[in-house]
Amino acid sequence: MGHLVQDSRVNPYYGWMNSQPDTRTVPSLPVAATDPPRQWVPVLRMSEEHRPALKQHLQALGHDDRYLRFGYLASDEQIGRYVDGLDFERDELFGVFNRQLDLIAAAHLAVESAVDDAPAAAEFGISVSANSRRNGIGKRLFEHAQMRARLKGISILHIHALAENQPMLRLLHSAGARIERLGSDAEAVLPLPEAHASTRMESWVEAGAAGLDYTAKRLSRMRAVLSKTTTAD
Repeated sequence: MGHLVQDSRVNPYYGWMNSQPDTRTVPSLPVAATDPPRQWVPVLRMSEEHRPALKQHLQALGHDDRYLRFGYLASDEQIGRYVDGLDFERDELFGVFNRQLDLIAAAHLAVESAVDDAPAAAEFGISVSANSRRNGIGKRLFEHAQMRARLKGISILHIHALAENQPMLRLLHSAGARIERLGSDAEAVLPLPEAHASTRMESWVEAGAAGLDYTAKRLSRMRAVLSKTTTAD
């Protein structure tokens, strides 16, 4: 399988490495201390209009973060090709925007069609801006991805990560994923429960609230721009 930038539908976290999988299980990772209650974080499903914001967000990642996100040091051009090749209708891409409408975190849920008797599955990838970490946004996006996958009838979530990506591995471990070594990398498999009526209601409420939040932020930004323009005149 090729790298992510060559085929946006293959492995949204990063491309497969040319190593042979072994059966060693990644040792249990220490779970971070319980965080204090946090405010609800609105997660917006992105559409075609958000393609430039997603490209800017990913290209703003530093060298180490690009390596962890894609599995290799992706250049601006490679990231650009990846974003340009995304299908916002086929897959689900969602993100978190700050008050200035900057995209500070993004996730990609790529749905894999069921083959023969294999259950439907999906791949998941995530990125969070450096100055927006350690506040639960990554966990929030992961939980949201699980909910959206369940609503699509997905029973298995696949996540590929570098073995050195400890924050991701801790997140997967806390979710109950089975993590195995793939040479210097790790592959996680997370079974998902079937969606129920309450799941659909939760998704509907969250989508509506996130849409209202985004609209309010956009109107606030427009007012601020108009205010500066008026003052300048």
